[in-house]
Amino acid sequence: MATSKNMTRISKGTARDGGVDRERPGAAIPGEDDLSFEGKLRPQLLKEFIGQPKIKEILAMAIAAAKSRGEALDHVLLYGPPGLGKTTLATIIANELGVAFQQTSGPVLQIKGDITAILTNLRNKQVLFIDETHRMQPVLEELLYSALEDYKLDILIGQGPAARTHTMEVQPFTMIGATTRAGLLSGPLRSRFGLVLRLEFYSDADLAYIVKRSAEILGVEVDGEGTMEIARRARGTPRIANRLLRRVRDYAQVRGEGKISLPIAQAALEMLEVDMHGFDEIDRRLLRTIIDKYEGGPVGLNTLAAVLAEEPDAIEEIYEPYLMQIGFLNRTPKGRMVTHLAYEHFGLKKPEPRDGGAQPGLSSAAREAAGVAGEGEAAHRVGATDEREVKEP
Repeated sequence: MATSKNMTRISKGTARDGGVDRERPGAAIPGEDDLSFEGKLRPQLLKEFIGQPKIKEILAMAIAAAKSRGEALDHVLLYGPPGLGKTTLATIIANELGVAFQQTSGPVLQIKGDITAILTNLRNKQVLFIDETHRMQPVLEELLYSALEDYKLDILIGQGPAARTHTMEVQPFTMIGATTRAGLLSGPLRSRFGLVLRLEFYSDADLAYIVKRSAEILGVEVDGEGTMEIARRARGTPRIANRLLRRVRDYAQVRGEGKISLPIAQAALEMLEVDMHGFDEIDRRLLRTIIDKYEGGPVGLNTLAAVLAEEPDAIEEIYEPYLMQIGFLNRTPKGRMVTHLAYEHFGLKKPEPRDGGAQPGLSSAAREAAGVAGEGEAAHRVGATDEREVKEP
C-alpha cells in the first residue's frame, strides 16, 4: 500500500524539463492539448535531437560504451535555463539504452519512504529522472549518496538505543538529474554524477529546423521565411518556439488561409506582443525600469523585483539569462545594468558617464536631494567645529 500511494504522488508531481516551468506572457498556458502536443514533438533518439552537438557526442559515446560493457550508464546531471530539452534528453537516454524510464521531481519527494520506495522498485539498469534536483531536501540527498555510489540503501530501523541500520541492495541504475540552478546542489551530490552537461541556448538555424519539424508533425504548412521569423523570436528556446508555432498556427487558421507565411507570422507575433528579439511585456518592463528609474543601473535584484512585482527567483532564472546572453543586460557586483543595445532597442540615447561624485543608481532628483542633505550635514559638521573652537580657552 505504501508503494502504491507513493507512486500516485510521483505521477502527480511529474515536471517537464527546465525545473521551474513558469509560463511567460505571450505564450498560452498549457492545457491538455498543449501537453499532448509537446509529447508528440519530442524526439525519441539522439539522431532526431536538434542542436547541442557537443552534448550529443558525449552522450553517444557514453551510451555506446555502457551498452558494450553491459553496465548501467554513469549518473548524468543536465543543467541550464528552462525549455532547452533536459527532459527530452533524459527520455532519449533511456530509449537509446533500451531500458525502463521513471520520472519524478525534487519537490514531490518529501520523506525517506518516498525515495526508498522508488529505489527498491527500480529494475536493472533503469533510468530514474529527477527534475528540479536542487529542490530535494538535504536528508533525502544524503540517503541517495550510497545508492548512487554503491547501489546500497542504508535504512535506520527503530528509535533510541534499540535503533539499528539495515543495508538494502538496489539494482544498478542510472539517475539523471535536471536543474536550472546547478550551484544550489550540494558538493557531495554533484560529485556523484559521472557526466555533468550544460545545455546552451539554440541558434536561429537550429530553431528554424525545430519549427519546420514540428510543423510537419502538426500538419501545418509553413514557408521558409515564416519558419525563420518564429525561430528568431523564440529566445533561443525550443519550448518557446513550439508554443509560438501553435499560436501562429491558430492565427493562420482563423485570420488567414491556414498557411504560415512571413506576413502571417509577423501579424500573429505582433498580436502576442513578442518583438523582433523575442522580448515580451515583462522583458521590456524590466529594461525600461532600469533605464527610466535608475538611469541604466546599477540596481539590486530585490529592488528590481519589488518594482516589477515579480519574484527575485523568476527574474534571475527566467528573464535575465536570455537578456545577458544577447548582451542587453549585465550583472555587476553593484547590481544590474543595461547596455547600449537596450538604449538602441528603445530608440533612446545613452546618457553620458556620471561624475565621479555622482551616486550610481539614483535619478537626478534623488541625487539632488542627496546633495542637499550632504550640504546640510557638512554645515552641521562645520558648526560643531566652530562651537568647539569657541569653547577652547
